[in-house]
Amino acid sequence: MKITLLGTGAALADPDRCQSSILLTLDNGRHYLFDCGEGATRQMVRADINPADVGWVFLSHLHYDHICGLPFFVLSSWVFNRTGAPQVFGPRGTRSYVEHLFEKGAFKVDILARSQYKLRKSNPEAILPEVTEVKPGLIYQDADIKVYADWVEHIPREICECFGVRVEAEGKVIAFSGDTAPCEAMVELARDADLLIHECTFPEAFIEHRRKSNVGTFAHTSPTELGKLATRAGAKSLCATHFGHFDSLSPVIKRAAGAHLPVDEMGPHQMDIVAADIRKHYRGPLRLAHDLMRIDL
Repeated sequence: MKITLLGTGAALADPDRCQSSILLTLDNGRHYLFDCGEGATRQMVRADINPADVGWVFLSHLHYDHICGLPFFVLSSWVFNRTGAPQVFGPRGTRSYVEHLFEKGAFKVDILARSQYKLRKSNPEAILPEVTEVKPGLIYQDADIKVYADWVEHIPREICECFGVRVEAEGKVIAFSGDTAPCEAMVELARDADLLIHECTFPEAFIEHRRKSNVGTFAHTSPTELGKLATRAGAKSLCATHFGHFDSLSPVIKRAAGAHLPVDEMGPHQMDIVAADIRKHYRGPLRLAHDLMRIDL
């Protein structure tokens, strides 16, 4: 199998990173998408993957940087001649989100207009995602893959459930955290995983800055905490991702982030600090994600 990191950034529009999105491709060619932030579909095309061939989408939680690419993905797949309905799995609220997008929602006029074309009109199922709202446990399986999920700790559950996942396929285990603070559920999802893909949104100093300023959530996993978690789980390799723009030199991002990040400390050098802090507790193979990074297992 191969894993393609389509988007490795966080909430801000970043010139160097698209938002969270990971594509798992099995040796038989079946594609499974985990999160669908801004830019996910364009990145698929850049990676020579037809979005119409991606049949399953798993949403970790309903923050916009993990879901706002979904309508573009579905509509683009329709235009790329998808056959059958895309399968969408996500937390409570996913069904309402999807229902407000397509034939009865935000893109009603676009769909009505494009449906005047014979090819589009003959393929309505492509814009009718089949939604499953998930609970902890086994959330999907077919002859090739099993996907398990459990609640992780990012924002209050009454506002939005947040899930991490464990994928078992082709004799390998891949775990993906979504967004979370360190938690026991994620340790268990990543137990003995061949690859743990885990958020590492801010360096230590940036998390502390957000905690003191009380601006935005700091319910993320720091590099030092990530190293500890990966070691406790026995993860055989680790890929840190979902970087919160701390490495950016963009003046626009620095102005936007001024209220909640120590902008004078931002820059590419922070990636070395992140790696060093992870290495305090984790000695296995380590990757710091970038867009379109490919990992073969």
